[in-house]
Amino acid sequence: VHPNVSQGCQGGCATCSDYNGCLSCKPRLFFVLERIGMKQIGVCLSSCPSGYYGTRYPDINKCAKCKADCDTCFTRNFCTKCKNGFYLYSGKCLEKCPDGLEANNHTMECTSIVHCEASEWSPWSPCTKKGKTCGFKRGNEVRVREIVQHPSARGNPCPTTSESRKCIVQRKRCQKEGKGKKNREEKRKKSNKDESKETRQESKGRAARRQNREQRENNNKTQPKKRKAPNKEQNLAPTDTAH
Repeated sequence: VHPNVSQGCQGGCATCSDYNGCLSCKPRLFFVLERIGMKQIGVCLSSCPSGYYGTRYPDINKCAKCKADCDTCFTRNFCTKCKNGFYLYSGKCLEKCPDGLEANNHTMECTSIVHCEASEWSPWSPCTKKGKTCGFKRGNEVRVREIVQHPSARGNPCPTTSESRKCIVQRKRCQKEGKGKKNREEKRKKSNKDESKETRQESKGRAARRQNREQRENNNKTQPKKRKAPNKEQNLAPTDTAH
């Protein structure tokens, strides 16, 4: 062992030196060189830092640097996140997206262009004029549809979602709201009045029947009982027969 190599290292180092830091790492740790000014220091980490990717070898695990335009990468040729000003597409960082794709400034990726999609038209509404369905001959009817897929930045814009056309109907007279309300109120009062009249008649009938029943009971109580007439044959006294 070189005289400058120490065996009692800390921070995950298997071997180290006072000048260069870690020279080798403990199992499963990654060795990476960090620059401090003009000097490079070896450190041992459980995972590689941003801008590096890890490779494992039988004797040592190393962190290698990604490409200059990659912020993070899986291998040197496959980026997972690009630096500012670049868009990620199939593991590569591009300044401009290929044809048929558009740049997503939120995710900084090249994505497929999405066009607007609308549902089928609804049936035509009833013919109306100023919100009414009576009192006119010519009116308008409308139909609508919904947007089921909104477009992306470069996608085709959405079409109109409503249509209107003229319509002709058979004219019919509108019932006046005040008159109709008055008729309904009169019908309701008449119905209540009839119900009250029937109720009063039923109450009077019950009262009359009850009064007649009480009168008969009172008559039966006050009328004297008739005495039973004596039998004429029994009252005849025996008489002597004149000879």
